[in-house]
Amino acid sequence: MQNNILVSIVIPCFNDAQYIEQAVNSALNQSYPYKEIIVVDDGSNIETKAVLQKLLPIITKLITQENQGQSTARNMGIREAKGEYILVLDSDDYFEPSFCEKAVLVLKDTNIKIVACHIVRFNNEKKIDEFRHKGGDLSVLILNNQATGSVMFRKNDFIKIGGYDQLMRTGLEDWEFYIRILQNGGLFYIIKEPLFNYRMRSDSTTSKANLLKYELLNYIYTKHRDLNIAYFDLFVGHLLYRIEREEIEKIKNTQRLEFKIGKAILKPFRWIKSLIK
Repeated sequence: MQNNILVSIVIPCFNDAQYIEQAVNSALNQSYPYKEIIVVDDGSNIETKAVLQKLLPIITKLITQENQGQSTARNMGIREAKGEYILVLDSDDYFEPSFCEKAVLVLKDTNIKIVACHIVRFNNEKKIDEFRHKGGDLSVLILNNQATGSVMFRKNDFIKIGGYDQLMRTGLEDWEFYIRILQNGGLFYIIKEPLFNYRMRSDSTTSKANLLKYELLNYIYTKHRDLNIAYFDLFVGHLLYRIEREEIEKIKNTQRLEFKIGKAILKPFRWIKSLIK
């Protein structure tokens, strides 16, 4: 390959002793030859630190900090990176070997700002499904996140927007970051191959973010009020669509046999409760 642009693969890690070695190996095994691997230890436990020490000979740099959250860890690693292109990889996930090589070719198009791919979601090494985002411009991204936190982008774009929002420690910081990258134009490109493996975990940042979904959405919507106004018709249409889908799901739930049985069982108890009142 003639292209010799350096790719910095930044892997933030917090208490992932069980998975970090697989993530690092997936970075090492990228077919693209011009790369460096930076791991940021975000205040991990002793077990994880021991694994990271074992990995020292095969990574470019290990940065250690007190626990400050994923956004701060990513920012720290990217600021130390020497590469023109940045690939962020969470420490419990991994890429297929050809991702970097294909993503670098895509970023030759200066109008493309972010590169991701189709996602294989798995649990305990067993495939659950394949998830396919569509990509697009800000008019698409402002409505829905278009990838996980593991994507490739240019370091210059990171610098221009000031990196990840370090106030966001409970999730969706990647989506908010992508919104800012595209707010002045550009595209989010999806390689139409399943080259990224995303581990589904009940204790992951994404799972925790789902529990705080409305609080996080309120933060993003408020922070980017001007963009939502600019795309007002699309934004309102999207919210109404989500409300409609939730109502349809509620109706479906009331029609399920389990719901009807539960309602029948509880009926006499509710009658007794009404008599007591």
